Amino acid sequence: MRYRTGYSVLKLIGEYSKKYGNLPDRYIKRAMEQVYWEAPNDKRYLPTKIQRKEWIFTTNRPWTNEFYFENAPGKKVKKVWVEPILHWSFFRGDRVEILVGRDKGKHGFVSQIFQERNWVTVTGLNTKLIIHGKTKNFPGIVMLEEQPLLVTTEVALVDPSDLQPTAVVWRYNDEGEQVRVSKRTGRIIPIPISHEETIDYKSPEVYRETPKDTPKKVVEEITFKPALKTFEMDIMDKMGIKEDRIPAKTYWY
Repeated sequence: MRYRTGYSVLKLIGEYSKKYGNLPDRYIKRAMEQVYWEAPNDKRYLPTKIQRKEWIFTTNRPWTNEFYFENAPGKKVKKVWVEPILHWSFFRGDRVEILVGRDKGKHGFVSQIFQERNWVTVTGLNTKLIIHGKTKNFPGIVMLEEQPLLVTTEVALVDPSDLQPTAVVWRYNDEGEQVRVSKRTGRIIPIPISHEETIDYKSPEVYRETPKDTPKKVVEEITFKPALKTFEMDIMDKMGIKEDRIPAKTYWY
C-alpha cells in the first residue's frame, strides 16, 4: 500500500523491531549486518566499512534467516512507502477491533507488532491457510497463519470502559507520565502488562535473580576511572615502573 506522504521502509535499520524483539541490540546488529567491504586491520587505514543500508521489512524479523533471504546481498528490493506515525499507540496485549475482512467487528488481542510497516497481528483472527513443505511426494502441511493488519485503517483500539472502538491521543497525567486517552470517552487506556514481557521475565517486578546472574551491586560498582594517559602509561604507573631510558635522536629530511 502506498501513501502520498510517507517514508520508505528501505531506510530503516530495525530500530523499531528491537523494542519488540526481546533480544540484545548487539545480537540484532550482528545478525543484520551485511558488509560489502571493510578496511584492513592496520593502523595505516581508518576503520571504514561499506555495508548495506537499505532493507525491505516484512513479517520476518530482521535477525531471522527468512529476512536474510529476502534481503540477500546484491538483491534489489522494491521500495515500499509507509505512512509515518508520530506517536505509536499499539502494544502487545491490546484489545482491538478488526475493521475489514471476514473478521470485521471481531475483537482480539495484539500478538505481534511490525512498526516498520505499521502492522500488527491479532491472535486467532485475520488468518490465512498456508501450505508448508509441499513436494512431489508429500502434499504438505496446511496451517493457519495470522496476517498483518494496518493500524491506520484496518484495526482500532477498544476502550475497556465500554468495549467500543475508539481513536486515542497521548496526554500527561498528574504524575507527569504519558498515557493513552480515548477521544470518545476521555478515559485512560492503560498499556498492557504483557508489553513488558521478555525472554527473561513476564514483568520486571516478578523477576528473581539466579546464581548465574551478576548481582546488582557488582554491576553498579565503578571499576574504571578514566585518566589522560595511554594504556602502557597506566600499566607502568600501577606497577611502579619508571621510564629512565633516553630515546635516540631522530632526524627527518
